[in-house]
Amino acid sequence: MMDWTDTHCRVFHRILSRHTLLYTEMVTAPALVRGGARHLLAFDDCEHPVALQLGGSDAKELAAAAKMGAEAGYDRIDLNCGCPSDRVQSGTFGAVLMRSPDLVAEAVAEMIHAQSRPVSVKCRIGVDDQDPEIVLPDFLSKIAAAGVKDVTIHARKAWLQGLSPKENRTVPPLDYALVHRMKPAFPGLQLTINGGIETLDEVEDQLTVMDGVMVGRAAYHRPADILLDADRRIFGSSAPPLTRSEAVEAMIPYVERHIAGGGRLHQVSRHMLGLFAGLPGARQWRRILSEGAHRTGADAGLLRDAMGAVEQARAA
Repeated sequence: MMDWTDTHCRVFHRILSRHTLLYTEMVTAPALVRGGARHLLAFDDCEHPVALQLGGSDAKELAAAAKMGAEAGYDRIDLNCGCPSDRVQSGTFGAVLMRSPDLVAEAVAEMIHAQSRPVSVKCRIGVDDQDPEIVLPDFLSKIAAAGVKDVTIHARKAWLQGLSPKENRTVPPLDYALVHRMKPAFPGLQLTINGGIETLDEVEDQLTVMDGVMVGRAAYHRPADILLDADRRIFGSSAPPLTRSEAVEAMIPYVERHIAGGGRLHQVSRHMLGLFAGLPGARQWRRILSEGAHRTGADAGLLRDAMGAVEQARAA
C-alpha cells in the first residue's frame, strides 16, 4: 500500500471505524536511520491503534528504526516480508526475505529487544519456486522462536521473477486452506489472513478459522463497504455507524487544519474518492473532487459541493 495509506488516508479510515487496526505504508529502515527522514513517522493522534510497517534487511538498522517508531508512539511495529515491488527487491527486503527466515528471525529478535511495542510480521506463503507447504511452517517456526506472536499471511506466493507487482496481487492463486492449516499447527501465534478478501461477509467467514483478517485494496477502493459497519459486525460495538454524509462532515475539520497548515485539498480528498462506490452519485462525487481538488484555493467547501451533487443524484 505504498503511496496509498498515508496519514490522510488513515485519518479518513479511522473516522469510518474506531476499532480496526490501521497500518502505515511501508517505511524503510534505511530512510529513518541513515536518511534521518523522521517526518515519515508523523501521524495524527486520532489514528490509534496504528502500526508502523517497516521494510529492511539489516537487523541492527531495523532495531533502531523500531525504537524510533516506538518513541513516536506507534502501537505496533510490523516487518514487511511480503511486498514484491521492484524497489523492495533491489533493497533485499519485502517478499525476498521469505528466502532468508534466519535473517528475519535475527531481525525481529533485535527489534523486540530494542523497544517495548509488539513486533509483528507480514509475509507471503512463499516466493518463486519455493514449496509453500515446507517454506511457510519453517518461516513461522523460526520467527515464533525469535519472539514474534502476531503474523499476517498473504495467502499467495510472490513471483519475483516474471510478474509485476500488480500481477502479484492477483495472478498467483490464493491458498486459504494452507493458511488455515497454520492455525492449529501454531496455536501460540495470533494469525491474520490477507489476500483477495472483498467483503465483510468474507471477513466474518475467515474469522471462524483465523484470529484476524487484513483487508487492503477493497478497504481503500470501497472504504464505506468495509469499514462503516466493521465496528458493529466484527468488534461488537453498539454505536450506530456513521452515514457516508456524516463521515464527510467529520473529515472537514481535519481538511481545514491541513489546508491552514499549508497543505492542499487533493492530498486528502484523493483517499475519499471511493466513498460512494456503487451508489447513485458516485460518478459526480469522483468527478467534482478529481477536477477541483488540485485547483489553487480549493478548500473543504468542495467536499460539501460534491456531497450536494450526490444528494441531487439520489433524489433524481
